[in-house]
Amino acid sequence: MGEVKTWLENHSILSKSPSFSSSYASTTSHEISLESMASTKISNPKLIKPSILISHFCGIANASLNTLSPQISCLALHMTYNTLYAASMNYEINVFDSTSYELIDSFGEPGSGSVKSISFSGNKIFTAHQDSKIRVWKLVSNHKKHQLISTLPTVKDRLFKCMVPKNYVQVRRHKQKLWVEHSDTVSGLAVNSDAGLLYSVSWDKSLKVWNINTSSDIHCLESVDVHTDAVNAIVVDSVDGTVYTGCADGEIKAWKRSAGNGKKHLLVASLTKQESSVNALALTNDGLSKVLCSGGGDGVILVWEREESENYMVVRLRCCLIGHGGAVLCLQVNVNGVVVSGSSDKTVRIWKYGKDVDDYCCLAILEGHCKPVKSLVAVSGGDHFDDNYLSVFSGSLDGQIRVYIYKEGNMKVVFPHGALMLLQFGIIKLYTANGLVNPSLLGVTHPKMCMCV
Repeated sequence: MGEVKTWLENHSILSKSPSFSSSYASTTSHEISLESMASTKISNPKLIKPSILISHFCGIANASLNTLSPQISCLALHMTYNTLYAASMNYEINVFDSTSYELIDSFGEPGSGSVKSISFSGNKIFTAHQDSKIRVWKLVSNHKKHQLISTLPTVKDRLFKCMVPKNYVQVRRHKQKLWVEHSDTVSGLAVNSDAGLLYSVSWDKSLKVWNINTSSDIHCLESVDVHTDAVNAIVVDSVDGTVYTGCADGEIKAWKRSAGNGKKHLLVASLTKQESSVNALALTNDGLSKVLCSGGGDGVILVWEREESENYMVVRLRCCLIGHGGAVLCLQVNVNGVVVSGSSDKTVRIWKYGKDVDDYCCLAILEGHCKPVKSLVAVSGGDHFDDNYLSVFSGSLDGQIRVYIYKEGNMKVVFPHGALMLLQFGIIKLYTANGLVNPSLLGVTHPKMCMCV
């Protein structure tokens, strides 16, 4: 198992794994007690001040980034350029290299308020804002700088419609707006690049559809009153174009663009099992079926399975994942049967789902944030790992982004008296760190990783 080389004092950021109550089975694990290694001689343990902290639990590594702005509101990963976008509760968006963690750019529109969602289409970046607007940015200067090219709805779009009285809708008592305008915070975005469509949802209870085929003429095609309360989440199936919306009243609805009827979006299914607000949605293809996950204000994750015939769509509840001690605020479903969730209980959980009830389990609980986890992204593999590894980026209201490298394992390490010893188990490479709970990378500093061999 190798010689113990480093001793990390202070408490671990790893969870003590509270009990779960769910329709899944617990993972079995072999316990390795560090007390049983008392015969191993540790002389003059040396603490090395790092730029990055990576810890170990079932193959988990953890790094921590500090952004230039507090309170992370949204994360998004641009797979084409390997860049991580981190938006804040003010208007600023920081862009990091997702492999070196270098800060590449910072941009934003002063006065636009909190950034709620980020989506991509080619070299265009779409951001949803608290001021009820959507902003469109493009990459310039060799894909490293961002330039604002449009604010939606555009001036042209509004001018064409403002002269016609029927284009105005009642949004509040004694107040009207054009139907192309959101009247409250834009809470979510989703892009269907194949169809050239951008979808936006808002706390004004509406879904709007935008034509994004050309940068010079982005305009609103359709507005649908989709719910009776604030819409918190949206996800789109890029294969068949089905759009799912999640509402504060606990309802999830599925919409599909019709071939006729002016290509309007029509309701095809309504799911009402969530007993609290729907805060997050995530979708993936799962073999012959499709899996939709919804995260609720009650801390419960519902896993839905969708099947289709020629004439109708069937969406059935497959499983409930229960374990979070607070509202589920963000979700991502990975193609290898893994669900990653972030919660107001300050933790990130990694779940496994499958065809049978016994296939469901909580694989890991990741701690370290001191405030709610507001957003996350997860991707298989990466430049440094094969597809058996899962990279998880979590953003919190504490202003930090944590990076976890996960590989499913079957061993547990017991940490006596709050002291953590870092070992080389052959699953992943572990790195030394000092006793700081939240070490950070600032600006364009490169992470200096000291390997424990």
